[in-house]
Amino acid sequence: MATTPVRTVPDLTGLLKHAGHVLETQLTAALAEVGLTPRMQCVLLYALEEERTQVQLAELAYLDKTTMVVTVDALEKAGLAERKPSETDRRARIVAVSEAGARAAEEGQRIVDRVHGEALAALAASQRGPFADALAELVGHHLATPVEAQPVRRARQRAK
Repeated sequence: MATTPVRTVPDLTGLLKHAGHVLETQLTAALAEVGLTPRMQCVLLYALEEERTQVQLAELAYLDKTTMVVTVDALEKAGLAERKPSETDRRARIVAVSEAGARAAEEGQRIVDRVHGEALAALAASQRGPFADALAELVGHHLATPVEAQPVRRARQRAK
């Protein structure tokens, strides 16, 4: 019987995936109380910062084209944003946030801050800043850019 290889460093991938998944489910549940999703909140925030196209917003929010279209459709249906011609380039269409969308984004940010604060509260007060700083350092440098990799695919099954 083969033995399990000994880990020489913590399973960073597993820890980050688990923490990210749980945090996202908590955030999704909390934002649902005000009719938002984490994607909607993210798009609203980036669209409020400056005039941006759907493509630019999708890149900032790490959304693929299809998911971005669905997200903006939902924002439009809720009256929180609309697609309209850019003021600087009439060929381009931007996502403009309505007054209701700006209010929703503000409320959403309070919820995001609360959920993140609750997660950090699990750490001792002296650990919170250093933890967030270390994570930001990783994301800002070594883990800033994904590498191009072949997607993982299941082997084809033989016909029986």
